[in-house]
Amino acid sequence: MSSSPAADRPAPDRPSVLFVCVHNAGRSQMAAAFLTHLAGDAVEVRSAGSAPADTVNPAVVEAMNESGIDISTETPKILTVEAVQSSDVVITMGCGDTCPVFPGKTYLDWKLDDPAGQGVAAVRPIRDEIENRVRGLLADLGLTPRVM
Repeated sequence: MSSSPAADRPAPDRPSVLFVCVHNAGRSQMAAAFLTHLAGDAVEVRSAGSAPADTVNPAVVEAMNESGIDISTETPKILTVEAVQSSDVVITMGCGDTCPVFPGKTYLDWKLDDPAGQGVAAVRPIRDEIENRVRGLLADLGLTPRVM
């Protein structure tokens, strides 16, 4: 009986990625949604913010809907030490100074414009850049993105 390599891989061997931005209402939400959408169950995905907003930016929700991804039910979450400790890759997007650093983790800082206070037209290029970077991350992890 054979099955796919992903199905044979025990859950603890799945890479875990944490996206962090200040409010967890824009960039990190988009990145987490793209990674979840493109990787499926092959990656454990988290997002958090050092000072989370009350809701996800409505322009971000609209821009992601245009890409066929609904994040309207997502809520900003607080960055915790536990989230960082349990992640293999931590990607910051404007709050690198507030993210705890632990040995053995991969830390990346994606410099991206902040969509806060922007309309959907200004969010689209940020969304597209995030999608490109997430696709590159998947390649770095040795994973093939699912077709959108």
